[in-house]
Amino acid sequence: MRYSFRVALLFVILLGALAGVTAAALAQAPSRQTTIVVAYTEYEWWLISWTDNFVLCQILTDHEGLPTGEDVYKTCGPDLYAEWVITPPCQQLTEEPDDSTICTGLYLHLISSQPKTREVVVELPTPTVWVELEGCTPIPPDNRCSQLPVLVLVGEEPLPNERIIAINGFYNGQPFYCEGSRCALPLGTTPIEGIVIEFWADSSYGDSTEHYTAHVRVIDSGVPATPGAGGFYVDVLSRQWRGEQLTSCAKTWEAFPPVGGEGDWLATPDHSVLLASDEAYYYLAGRLISQGLVDVFECPGGGLLANGYADTCGLEKARPLVEVWQNQFDATIVSVAQESGVPAQLLKNLFAQESQFWPGVFRVPWEFGLGQITDYGTDVILLWNESFFRQFCPLVLAQEVCALGYLHLYPEEQALLRGALAIEAKADCPECPSGVDLSNTTFNISLFANTLRANCEQVAQIVYNATKETAGRVSKYENLWRFTIANYHAGAGCLSYAIHTTWNSGGDLVWDQVAQNFTPPCQGVIPYVEKITQWTGGP
Repeated sequence: MRYSFRVALLFVILLGALAGVTAAALAQAPSRQTTIVVAYTEYEWWLISWTDNFVLCQILTDHEGLPTGEDVYKTCGPDLYAEWVITPPCQQLTEEPDDSTICTGLYLHLISSQPKTREVVVELPTPTVWVELEGCTPIPPDNRCSQLPVLVLVGEEPLPNERIIAINGFYNGQPFYCEGSRCALPLGTTPIEGIVIEFWADSSYGDSTEHYTAHVRVIDSGVPATPGAGGFYVDVLSRQWRGEQLTSCAKTWEAFPPVGGEGDWLATPDHSVLLASDEAYYYLAGRLISQGLVDVFECPGGGLLANGYADTCGLEKARPLVEVWQNQFDATIVSVAQESGVPAQLLKNLFAQESQFWPGVFRVPWEFGLGQITDYGTDVILLWNESFFRQFCPLVLAQEVCALGYLHLYPEEQALLRGALAIEAKADCPECPSGVDLSNTTFNISLFANTLRANCEQVAQIVYNATKETAGRVSKYENLWRFTIANYHAGAGCLSYAIHTTWNSGGDLVWDQVAQNFTPPCQGVIPYVEKITQWTGGP
């Protein structure tokens, strides 16, 4: 296909020459650093022995106050630090102020301070390139444009007196070159799997941006049923994309959602009323009856079975409240879904399967909340959802401890975080009229959305470990969500074995093939996934 870009498409010979020049230029590209002179005050401290006033170590600091433990350790070594840190205050000096030899250990003494300057190397901000669309603003979930849009690459140079001089790249394998900071690439229709555009920018500073990619898919919507309803479905996957982002997991996997947007169990409706359901939940009915919220006077046996579920009579009496109860979370589910990118219908299906919308503990004592999270589940979200960890950890541990990252915490610190998170998910409330506290519903639902996002990340890594490819290159969006649900329910061990076995035997990473390779202890996840993905709710 030929493209009439308003750019200078170079001939092969010229491109070869340009590549040589670019390679030579990059080899001599200046570093983005500058040196500044900073004024500071230098403090000289001595570490001295009480017994003989012998100076054991000189410590120079650039901050007010006593040297820190780190200052002492780095300057004086571990042995002197160990002796100093356990030295108690010398109370004897109050009785014999002129005789320091009666004290033991080491002490710090400030000798002098003086103004100084030093050179500091500062890293300068780097240029970048952003991706935009011109002629259309696609809005999820269908991302439909009435006409073929133009993909626009916009270079940004943050340094004053410098500018972007050119944007280069490859469009579906064809090289392009644009002078200046803006490059317009008219789009054509693509295969269903889309095309990859590689791009980068050159700066007058003498260097270039990193090489970025954009995965672009443009599909003709076909002959419209009504005039004016046709057009093109346009999706862009790139961390440089400035438009409305696709779902978070689509970005993680680099996998396009179905053309025209997700449907059925992966849908997020605009209004919560479209999420409403009227399922007959025997377990939920049993919980409502047990809490005295349903009049079952006419039911023999109090409307309950021995296992705590409602019997037929109990369900009939509880049915109106069961319907209200299962839909009371819908508005929050839709709101959380729109914020997190985790499909609303998937969240509701998962809650239906896990707890029948009863967030209290009953069936399994160590599972909590609407999604019945476990200790392993909290481990996944803290390890694989970095943004959630950064927000939650400082609520429990010191900021400097959290800065180490979950993986580098001590086991007892990890256990403390997991326990705190489980307590947040727990909704049991004996003094509440319904027996559960629903005031923390938003956090509870958001917790499980973030947990699924963490499982998305883990699935991406599992697929990469097995195939050495990004997830979207070897599997489809819907299959990756099925893998995510399986990972959430059965754990990474079960899923990883099934995916590795499927791939190593020459199979495709589709759910039906992967499901055949779950080991016997893991096979319970198969009906679990099928129930969640086949049911779409609705009255």
